[in-house]
Amino acid sequence: MSSAAIVLDANILIRAVLGQRVRELIQAHASTVKFFAPDVAYADTRKYLPALLEKRGADPIPAMRVLDALERIVHSIDMEVYRGFQQQALRRIGMRDADDWPVLACAMVLDCPVWTEDADFFGTGIATWTTDRIALYLGNA
Repeated sequence: MSSAAIVLDANILIRAVLGQRVRELIQAHASTVKFFAPDVAYADTRKYLPALLEKRGADPIPAMRVLDALERIVHSIDMEVYRGFQQQALRRIGMRDADDWPVLACAMVLDCPVWTEDADFFGTGIATWTTDRIALYLGNA
């Protein structure tokens, strides 16, 4: 059976770092599903996560280590790979949240769905899975 693929939004990366369920789902299906995220999703996560954790009174260092380890399973896609889909992705999502175009462009390049909690992806022409339903996709991979 060929491997399935899915692109993760930054909010899923953050959930994978801060919680157990998302990280466990990724780890449990890493042998049958290829997980990806645009390089900017990792950059955003690295930018916002420390402040989020410090606001909660938590040490950001362990969380950043989890994020680093996660990058071995959720592969970062360089902008050079998906930049050619920028205009098409912006046409689909730009009126909702133009900052989300890299995730959509990666899904278009890879011809795979997006895993997100962001409703802005609905109606973009790309299958979108939320955490409460992702096990259906992962289980069929």
